[in-house]
Amino acid sequence: MMLAAYQPWFGRPGHINVGYSSLDRVTLDRQIDEAKNLGIRGFVVNWYGPGKEFEDRSYALMQSLAAEKDFRVALMYDESEDQLHSTDEAIRDLTYAWQHYISPDAPGTSAYLTYHDRPVIFIFNKGGKTDWKRVRRAMSSWSPQPLLLYKDLAPEKADVMDGFYAWVHPDHGWSPDGKDWGEGYLNYFYSKMSSRYRDKLAVGAAWPGFDDRKASWTRNRRIDARCGKTFEDSLRIFRRYYTDSNPLPFLMIVTWNDYEEGTAIERGIPHC
Repeated sequence: MMLAAYQPWFGRPGHINVGYSSLDRVTLDRQIDEAKNLGIRGFVVNWYGPGKEFEDRSYALMQSLAAEKDFRVALMYDESEDQLHSTDEAIRDLTYAWQHYISPDAPGTSAYLTYHDRPVIFIFNKGGKTDWKRVRRAMSSWSPQPLLLYKDLAPEKADVMDGFYAWVHPDHGWSPDGKDWGEGYLNYFYSKMSSRYRDKLAVGAAWPGFDDRKASWTRNRRIDARCGKTFEDSLRIFRRYYTDSNPLPFLMIVTWNDYEEGTAIERGIPHC
């Protein structure tokens, strides 16, 4: 099943102007239709909890529209960088998410992404100090129990996470020429997930390139689009490790619309 990571913050101060607001119903409606036309079945939406009201409102609107269009959405929870309080914040934020978006009683919950009837929550790790075992205990009464997926393959989290998802990543660090596009990273991810971690849920990834020079947080990181070859090649690597009899459950395009880090496919792929 093809997914795409989605950024819900455009139109809010502090981000570049991309010509639309992530709170505009017509825009979100169009984006869902365009994604479906490309074979994408769901958006995985960056989300920080109710404390970032703009992004929370955008997600709520996206889920309500997805429920009308046989489309799927899931939360990608950005872990707090407050290392002292990240566990308490995760419990608070995910409890809010359960009540408002994920539980069987939540509005539009039919659109929420599931795997074997269990809702899927992506964790975008930041500080890395969250006690996920304590978070799990706080979620113990939820039914059905959510599946928690951690960014990148993290063996030290295998006892508390239900799976891992790949993310745009060079093999050996960010090179100035951008020629390291991540082939080795993807080979490592798929080889481990299809062998050592076969009992975990794997979400592969593909990306068109990377360039964060438009972002206010730029570190001048690049992955060359290689005239469309980076996207084409990253889309195919999973086939070396998965077959029809042993399928990869999900493949996520990174991203649908992150114009600040140069990974957006919404308006097409550069072919030089």
